[in-house]
Amino acid sequence: MTDQDEYAGMNEARTRRTRIIAWVVIVSLILVGGGATVLALLFG
Repeated sequence: MTDQDEYAGMNEARTRRTRIIAWVVIVSLILVGGGATVLALLFG
């Protein structure tokens, strides 16, 4: 196994982790934004 193969594996893992974090952030923003919208509608 060469250094380049090892680096490719690390790069793939980092890309996957970054994508997961990005989706978690997006979903949490939607949930928090949606929750704020519902509260604004309920309480004017």
